[in-house]
Amino acid sequence: METPNLPAIRALRPAWNKGRIVGQKRPLKPKHVWAIRVRLELADNHRDLALFNMAIDSKLRGCDLVKMKVVDVMASGQIKERASVLQSKTQKPVRFEISEGTRASVEKWMEDELMVGSEYLWPGRFHERLHISTRQYARIVRDWVTSIGLEASAYGTHSMRRTKVTQIYKKTGNLRAVQLLLGHTKMDSTVRYLGVELEDALAIAEAIEI
Repeated sequence: METPNLPAIRALRPAWNKGRIVGQKRPLKPKHVWAIRVRLELADNHRDLALFNMAIDSKLRGCDLVKMKVVDVMASGQIKERASVLQSKTQKPVRFEISEGTRASVEKWMEDELMVGSEYLWPGRFHERLHISTRQYARIVRDWVTSIGLEASAYGTHSMRRTKVTQIYKKTGNLRAVQLLLGHTKMDSTVRYLGVELEDALAIAEAIEI
């Protein structure tokens, strides 16, 4: 007797995002930025302080940040005031400023024995890893936010990318500037990334008198 083909039975699994916040990660507020900086300074964690400051200034995606090389930020033995990195997603360069505080923290990190002969700015701790991984960077970011009492699920590596541009947009309302700083090819991407809504647009318009 021929056995009929029965539909495959699949075990029910809980949704991967159950109980997680998977929407846009929140940018850090200025008070959060300074709280993390102070903790890292008190702990003499030169690597993390330089990484944190560079993440805020560069506004790079995590995959580009972890691959930064020493030559990207240093010339003639000094940290550059402005740098340029080729984005892996768009294959287009994006320029960013390196503030005085960030330059100081990177210079301090460059003195560490782990940086001797390193091609990458954030070298891995194992020989088979030339630089830290994006997963490791995500864990580091989680440690930063939890150290000041923030909810880890609400923040992530994109929080670092969004932090400075969010403040720039709030103070200037200049979407074009934010688009250039993020390296977006389309303005629509910038609008979605910042979560710009009609209320924001109206608030900007109301502040302008003609």
